Amino acid sequence: MPPSAGQPISLALCFHSYRSSNLNIRSMGEDDLDKVSVVHTNTFPRQRHSKAWLSCTFKAYPRTLCFVIEQDNQIQGYIIWAQKSGFRPAAVIELEQIAIDPSQQNKGLGQGLIEQSLSQVKEQLSSMGSIVKHVLVSTRADNYAQRIYRKVLGAEVEATISNLFSADEVYMVARNV
Repeated sequence: MPPSAGQPISLALCFHSYRSSNLNIRSMGEDDLDKVSVVHTNTFPRQRHSKAWLSCTFKAYPRTLCFVIEQDNQIQGYIIWAQKSGFRPAAVIELEQIAIDPSQQNKGLGQGLIEQSLSQVKEQLSSMGSIVKHVLVSTRADNYAQRIYRKVLGAEVEATISNLFSADEVYMVARNV
């Protein structure tokens, strides 16, 4: 069962929230799904059924670990991390999706969300006797986010797949994180 909003995401750990400039990064709770689905809809207009997709993803805990970023108690974005290919001692995790409401983009919220939530993911994995080996992330080839993934995670493009979703998609890997 996924954690409640703001609750620890591990039985063994109590995470500290990241606070700076009225920002709070915390685990996503089921009661956040309505607000998070609005961010999803605003950020990814080609995707449908936002709440249903997010609800399914959220319920896959602990395979998926979901976090929100709040500013002045308003959800401005979220991030979803997923363990790939089972629970392993050295886990490959995927930054499955990150979204910052378009009205709040280009303010550093995405970078802070990646950094702080990844720290919490590492703590969660540690409580399960695991470490992060690599981080996988995919995005459109023309997405500015590539630069952020390179800067924050050290991810490099490993492959490009033509016309996968709405355009060419790059797969990036950050090794030995």
